[in-house]
Amino acid sequence: MSTAPHWHLLPFSSLSSAQLYAIMQLRVAVFVVEQQCPYQELDGKDLDAEVLHLFAENQGEILAYARVLPPKLSFKEAAIGRIIIAKSARGTGLGEALMQRAMHAAYQCWPNQALRLGAQVYAAGFYQKMGFVAASDVYLEDDIPHQEMVASAEQVAHIAQQYQA
Repeated sequence: MSTAPHWHLLPFSSLSSAQLYAIMQLRVAVFVVEQQCPYQELDGKDLDAEVLHLFAENQGEILAYARVLPPKLSFKEAAIGRIIIAKSARGTGLGEALMQRAMHAAYQCWPNQALRLGAQVYAAGFYQKMGFVAASDVYLEDDIPHQEMVASAEQVAHIAQQYQA
């Protein structure tokens, strides 16, 4: 990355067609192609008016992405999903920045809410560093081991208050 990425937090209706295309291209490249997992990546949740699309962009390339979902859309709690770092940006610290921003956004929209995510098991340690704890047994989703993880409302508030935009 030659320059610092520009961060966006937008509802679906505010995404440009180029941004939407780049987001979907990255999601399919990693979740379907790289992970060799043919599944219906577009699940309809992106269209919900309360869902926020958080992404870091540098010269038109999406380097990091997550969607922040309201309570009762995926889980009873608010949620973070489709967490992804482009291959070219892995190991740069962008993942932690993405999660801090996503947790801050969730806290701003739905204060006093816990956050839940469905973590691929290999990444559970990363989410634990962000304050998430295991909340389910390991299960297979599209033949990939996952585990639900939850950050308490207090942990979300702690991260949100530490975050500096």
